[in-house]
Amino acid sequence: QVQLVESGGGLVQPGGSLRLSCAASGSIFRINVMGWYRQAPGKERELVARISSGGSRNYAESVKGRFTISRDNAKNTGYLQMNSLKPEDTAVYYCHAEAVVRFVVGAYWGQGTQVTVSS
Repeated sequence: QVQLVESGGGLVQPGGSLRLSCAASGSIFRINVMGWYRQAPGKERELVARISSGGSRNYAESVKGRFTISRDNAKNTGYLQMNSLKPEDTAVYYCHAEAVVRFVVGAYWGQGTQVTVSS
């Protein structure tokens, strides 16, 4: 029903930047919330940032001031600009969307994209 495809991950040195994108497709009436989660090896998946359809944003304390979440509602696409990256930001990053499809609200996940911060 809804497919989320992430892109933009990769290897970057500490202090560097990356921009992740999440393109949503399918029979979408509206995306209420788009978010980014991450999961490092041996750790649970955690919320990084999320943004509502009206533009309200929430961030994990560990990324405040360094990461910025945004979205283009016309394109059903979300973004995560990551600056001043640290080794502890290394993880698989997953896009998440709460979307309305045929009057039903559902939660959807992307396949994940690897972000590695290392010198």
